[in-house]
Amino acid sequence: MVLDIDKCIAQLYNGELLAESQVQSLCLQVRPILANESNVVPLSAPVTVVGDVHGQYHDVLEIFAIGGQCPDTNYLFLGDYVDRGNHSVETISLLCCLKLRYPQRIHLLRGNHESRNITKTYGFYTECTTKYGGSAVVWREFTDLFDYLALAVVIEDSVFCVHGGLSPSVSHIDQLRVLDRFGEIPHEGPLADILWSDPDPDIQGFGRSQRGAGYTFGAQVVDRFLHNNGMSHILRAHQLCMDGFLVQFNDRLSTVWSAPNYCYRCGNIASVLQVDPYLKRDFITFTAAPTSPHKPAPLQSTDPSSYFI
Repeated sequence: MVLDIDKCIAQLYNGELLAESQVQSLCLQVRPILANESNVVPLSAPVTVVGDVHGQYHDVLEIFAIGGQCPDTNYLFLGDYVDRGNHSVETISLLCCLKLRYPQRIHLLRGNHESRNITKTYGFYTECTTKYGGSAVVWREFTDLFDYLALAVVIEDSVFCVHGGLSPSVSHIDQLRVLDRFGEIPHEGPLADILWSDPDPDIQGFGRSQRGAGYTFGAQVVDRFLHNNGMSHILRAHQLCMDGFLVQFNDRLSTVWSAPNYCYRCGNIASVLQVDPYLKRDFITFTAAPTSPHKPAPLQSTDPSSYFI
């Protein structure tokens, strides 16, 4: 079908779901755009960086209200668009529509939730089948598309951006450039590590992650990676921050979290990070949108430790 992308964007801003056939056409057209991007995408500043949004669609609209509409503002989203929140379908639909309409003004990285396995457990699969009359077509279209998302961004050859963190298998960014990213997220290895790992101020090297995938990593790992690659800072998401962001390791690493009142129950502030042409970083914090649901999202797992996956 011929997709009227401006009509699709207007539908979504009006709170209307795209039809199944529209989603199929959207994914078909976005796929080659994503496939043509390298594993590590170079970006110029200024850029506004967004962390996890997890299906909190009304808060995504609030981000655009605060940070500026696309294409007026150049956006980088660090992954985890789906699961947990009640409106993952609307969230990923809008972001893909904007990517198709303005491919050079919005960049989407893969998070650990952009996965068939994870989305079957944490809400996206159930939401798709519920909203589309029991059909899993929309879920399959989007999870197939996730395989094409880029892995990392480098801003002005100086700031390394990734969803999760670092890997003991990757000391130089060139090692990421040669990975085969076109498939399901593996259970281990460098691709899994950069989507699952977390910083830990209590260690220096790498440690075991309680998430069951990836690693924890300390200050020495960060310093060595930045030195090896001639960079100044690491930007990542993946970890709930009650104040919306966290700066660690003598201002060498920042975490940005963009889902306020996560799961409609955590009570946290959220933020987006504005990086100016001189690489000055400015966190803009915000609370949940007035129209955001107040009813807590149902937990999709009975394991308490899974709450922060």
